Amino acid sequence: MSESFFLTWSFPPWVCLALEITALVYWRGWWLIRKTRPAIFPVWRLACFLVGIASIVVALASPLDVFSDRLLFLHMAQHYLLMSVAPPLIVLAAPVVPLLRGLPRWFVRPVLGPLIRMRWLRHFFKSLVSLRVAWILMNAAYVGWHIPVAYELALRSWQWHIAEHACFLFSSILFWWPVIQPWPSRFSGSRWLLLPYLLSADIVNTGLSAFLCFSGRMLYPSYADQPRMFGISALSDQVAAGSFMWVFGSIVFLIPALAITMRLLSPSRRPAAMFTM
Repeated sequence: MSESFFLTWSFPPWVCLALEITALVYWRGWWLIRKTRPAIFPVWRLACFLVGIASIVVALASPLDVFSDRLLFLHMAQHYLLMSVAPPLIVLAAPVVPLLRGLPRWFVRPVLGPLIRMRWLRHFFKSLVSLRVAWILMNAAYVGWHIPVAYELALRSWQWHIAEHACFLFSSILFWWPVIQPWPSRFSGSRWLLLPYLLSADIVNTGLSAFLCFSGRMLYPSYADQPRMFGISALSDQVAAGSFMWVFGSIVFLIPALAITMRLLSPSRRPAAMFTM
């Protein structure tokens, strides 16, 4: 069983093709920008982007996805990659400029150029990465899709399952944007606000994880009807999933909060560029 489990991969062709094209566009843009701004785009940014894309592939093509309808623990690990691993890595890569530079000029100038110059559209995207909006969108997606009715819907329908994953990925990218401040964006508010921003998100994660661990009943009936893998009971699987979310989800929020606190309290910090990436 263990050998067949690790060898069971299912690559969704269109999703993998889109991710491959995105990685190639970023690499081309990164290579072009390196000629003029090598200090802003070192190799580690390219590595972050490629590892972030690879994390999405693992989440969507590996046994985590193939057996996500049989073990809740695997499904939560899949969600963890989509919400807590890939998004911060992609944002650390400062993706906007490399992706624009990587696209053909004949497409960027006539198609994207007019859109970029629209003031209302720039304000709209700026509002999406404000602390209040980004926090609400990410946590609403996180909690909303784990409500039993919504979760069961995603298990029954591959279209809703894709929508669930898209919500997790893109809302989490928005969430990490003001924390990391990828070049050339700038955070205009007080950096102290990022501490309640991160800690309150951890409280939401802790509440949902604790509910999975201590509810004492199956929250998602579909898992009770599945053949049990590795001899794990359905309820033990749910407790393991909640524990995974609790521990690793908290780490993702608490480590940046600690790093920001240390930077804010450091007497030698540079106020204008404290955590800018």
